[in-house]
Amino acid sequence: MRRDGPIAKGRILKERLILIPERAPWAEYPEHSRGRLTPEPISRTRNAYARDRDRIIHATAFRRLKEKTQVFVAHEGDHYRTRLTHSLEVAQIARSLAHALRLDTDLAETVALAHDLGHPPFGHAGEDELQAQMAPWGGFDHNVQTFRVVTRLEHRYPQFEGLNLSWETVEGVVKHNGPVSHRLHEPAWKAIADYAPGWDLRLGTFASLEAQAAAIADDIAYNNHDVDDGVQAGLFTLDDLADVPLIGPVLHGVRRDWPDIDDRMIRIEAVRRMIGAMVEDVLAETEARIAAADIRSTEAVRTADRMLVAFSPAMLADLGVLRKFLFERMYRHYRVNRTRSQARRLLAEMFQLFMAEPSTLPPEWSVRADVADEAKRARAVCDYIAGMTDRYAIEEHRKLFSLDLALDL
Repeated sequence: MRRDGPIAKGRILKERLILIPERAPWAEYPEHSRGRLTPEPISRTRNAYARDRDRIIHATAFRRLKEKTQVFVAHEGDHYRTRLTHSLEVAQIARSLAHALRLDTDLAETVALAHDLGHPPFGHAGEDELQAQMAPWGGFDHNVQTFRVVTRLEHRYPQFEGLNLSWETVEGVVKHNGPVSHRLHEPAWKAIADYAPGWDLRLGTFASLEAQAAAIADDIAYNNHDVDDGVQAGLFTLDDLADVPLIGPVLHGVRRDWPDIDDRMIRIEAVRRMIGAMVEDVLAETEARIAAADIRSTEAVRTADRMLVAFSPAMLADLGVLRKFLFERMYRHYRVNRTRSQARRLLAEMFQLFMAEPSTLPPEWSVRADVADEAKRARAVCDYIAGMTDRYAIEEHRKLFSLDLALDL
């Protein structure tokens, strides 16, 4: 009997209907978007959030993430995560969470892809140094810098600065970790406080559940890939993790189920299972919080008294122990400390040179920096350095401070 007739097609259709859940009443709908700061014609091929996603993927700042790192510098190896691979992992997890919670998967993915656009080179070391250098002129915050990238610094369209993203995407970029109105007194956050006064981002409320899903997907991704990268780098071993909550029991389970596989495959399987366990925990806790708060609309999400997409208390406790282990054995390992020290000195030297001699900047940046106002000059220098990749920063520093290379600019 043939299986490609109406009956077979009906079965396939039925399976697809089961796999695509009906959108929840607390989900965002692109057709109900509050729109863009600069109105644009509706796309025939993409909804508002999918269009935002595509603009982020095509952005120069997004491409640069391929050689920006969090713990290891780009030249230290090709197998460690970069900001780009991390962002893709976060987007995948965020989309899975959004699907299971019956949210808008495009919006969750879009916020996830955008969340690291403002990170400078050399991970947290780079952010710490830019914060120190910018202390007299408003400071530096990577979340604010992401906002600046998508609303001003990207130049790809003749009719507006930035990417002209939809209200919900910009809101998610700014508030994915919760309300930010309490931070607006901080000088670094002035860019958000002053942005388009008539376009109220409701900075005192929570963001959408889609943005919250992207935020917790970030936690899931980096905790797992730091374990993976740390073992690969030889900073600690699988045996060192045996007594660490969450990962220890998972490793035991993998070894029990697969006694003959090598350490590489054990590590990969353990990370895969740990991601699954964390996702399931978030889904259970989030569904319980939505039910307890009687959430029935996106407005109820924004005015809730706490984040709704969250880990359970038990998972948070286990993650606290894991993070302490990673901090002691990875983030403050002497090899990582050496890289952090080099990175900070490199950025400090470039920052100070550009401040003293803005004419050494590329023409498009020297125009912005060669001004009498020191605060404006510092922000231009900061924007230039923050946009660098690890490799570009290293090469730029060599050109500026090594005489033999300075002759070949």
